[in-house]
Amino acid sequence: MVLGAATVPYELRFDAGRVCLDLLSTTHPAERLDSLAPLRAWIAGAGLVPPGTPLAHADASWLPAFLELRAQIGKLVRGHLVLEASGCDLALASVNDIAYLAPPAPRAVRSEGGSLVRELAGPPECTALLAAVARDAVELLTDPRARAGLRQCQGDNCPLVYLDTSRGRRRRWCSSEVCGNRERVARHRRRAALARG
Repeated sequence: MVLGAATVPYELRFDAGRVCLDLLSTTHPAERLDSLAPLRAWIAGAGLVPPGTPLAHADASWLPAFLELRAQIGKLVRGHLVLEASGCDLALASVNDIAYLAPPAPRAVRSEGGSLVRELAGPPECTALLAAVARDAVELLTDPRARAGLRQCQGDNCPLVYLDTSRGRRRRWCSSEVCGNRERVARHRRRAALARG
């Protein structure tokens, strides 16, 4: 899991509070899912598969499927944030259709040390992984309490959406380390400029 400002093309963030929102964050500040390697890294980093699950079988069809699901979830989430449900019916139908599919089947197995660990019953299929993300979006958007915590980052030019679970629901930025730090630096520079002038 990697947090922080993006300087490396494949640096991924997992700090939005939900898997479906973490998928949305792969668009900023530039496209993060531009090939299979970062998609595989995102799937593993998001916890859709247990650590060490091989994803070598992922083929070129996976990327456009994830990008399409991301677009549909984005329409629904942003539609909710601006209280505009019209125009979201096709996105809703698409996400519901994908959520209907079976997610990856986990099973408990003994590790070498004897403790139980999670692994998948077989290699994860693209449709199963998409279903897990779509179900997360359905759960988020149908849970009034969770839905009430959806926020858009207040950072300059930051379109990211996150789930505010902070005490008092006062979180302002997608990440304190990224947008919050930028805001604090900008505030400091403004104060310093005023003091000089």
